[in-house]
Amino acid sequence: MILDSNTHQRLSIRIVKLFDLLLLTAVFSLTWGLYYADKMTYPFYNLGNYMMIGLFFIIDYLITRLYRGYAIHLFRIPDLVYSQALAVFITDGLLYIVMTMVNRHFMNPLPLIGALVVQSLIIVAWSIAAHRWYLHTHPPVPAVLVCDEYRMNVDHIMESCGMDAHFKVTDIILSKDIVGDVSSSIIKDAGVVFICGLHSHERNIIVKYCLAHNIPSYVIPRVGDIIMSGAEKIHLFHLPMLMVHRYDPTPEYLFLKRLMDIVLSLIAVVIFSPFMIVTAIAIKATDGGSIFYRQRRLTKDGKEFDVLKFRSMRMDAEKDGVARLSTGENDPRITKVGRIIRAIRFDELPQLLNILQGDMTIVGPRPERPEISAQYEKDIPEWPLRLQCKCGLTGYAQVYGQYNTTPYDKLLMDLMYIARPSLVEDIKIIFATVKILFMKESTAGVAEGQVTAKVSQRRSGRE
Repeated sequence: MILDSNTHQRLSIRIVKLFDLLLLTAVFSLTWGLYYADKMTYPFYNLGNYMMIGLFFIIDYLITRLYRGYAIHLFRIPDLVYSQALAVFITDGLLYIVMTMVNRHFMNPLPLIGALVVQSLIIVAWSIAAHRWYLHTHPPVPAVLVCDEYRMNVDHIMESCGMDAHFKVTDIILSKDIVGDVSSSIIKDAGVVFICGLHSHERNIIVKYCLAHNIPSYVIPRVGDIIMSGAEKIHLFHLPMLMVHRYDPTPEYLFLKRLMDIVLSLIAVVIFSPFMIVTAIAIKATDGGSIFYRQRRLTKDGKEFDVLKFRSMRMDAEKDGVARLSTGENDPRITKVGRIIRAIRFDELPQLLNILQGDMTIVGPRPERPEISAQYEKDIPEWPLRLQCKCGLTGYAQVYGQYNTTPYDKLLMDLMYIARPSLVEDIKIIFATVKILFMKESTAGVAEGQVTAKVSQRRSGRE
């Protein structure tokens, strides 16, 4: 059987990914066989040994997939290393917990720590080699951006994310210039098409053309597109229909979600209590001001509540009465202790108490201040749609966006979460949150002089 070029490429990529996973599994297997298997209170014998090795293989694969650690066709080398290293750290940690529970006493962690070091070195070497191999064998794909005047900055976004190594933007064209006659446009020669923020009738013309001519296309949706994605498929009057409704999760989901909120919050409070005590002492010792900072925020259906945070700014940070976002690490209002706790997100830890009180949930759209929300709503009438559900400590927009992501894009991401509520998605977001906790770019502030993230939109032409 002769494979076509696309099938051969996909198979080659899968073999490269499998090789990485097998190497990491081999390190764990060797560590297990040499240091742990014979020290278990109850011998595992062959079947038990195979099960432990298999558990590592499966768990590491699933977590790495969740963190996109195998995405050599999309991510930069640091992203690949970070994602895989975090995945293998979690996997080794979980299996150490399994060993401890089965053995009923703590095992010596040093061999597993040594294995983690070796696995990390393998990850670095594999990420460099795999990334270089991919770029050598897969030259940048010619890409055409089709957009309206509000999305002209997409090519700059691609460059800042390192996507320019995988896609070569050959042309940027306005939808109004090609919708009348797509076949005569430059699209026909594109390797991939990015469709950015078009109205449905314009987008559908281009998507249909791409499908007919086997051109891969990526669509940046509008609010209406995401709302439709959560529609329920029904048949009425012998006709296929999509029933669109507001956020309407099942009672079972809400019960399990609340139970997960309580259990995980209590566990987190116990684990982080020493760090919270140290943080409180450090804040008080810095300037003698209050430890906590209370701020009015909005949650489900526009209800207001006081969010609780460790104070990271001066006591007089908003003495002029203007609500404004932080400009980042150079914001003069942020204290020395505040810079540290904001970098590692410790300033958000008191919100665990908000979750226990029921004002917040672990996963949901981040609560916004009423003043800032009102400003966004003037330019984005759909903004209140994100208040269909309870606000959260982390959310879709926090995992896949940044602090300074434009309000419109945050709204799109929040609505993606609201459209299809599920515990599986909640768990995925929780694990993904671990990845971004120490990623500096995710906390980048707004530009100097900005009050909200709205100005960023103006610069991109959205306003």
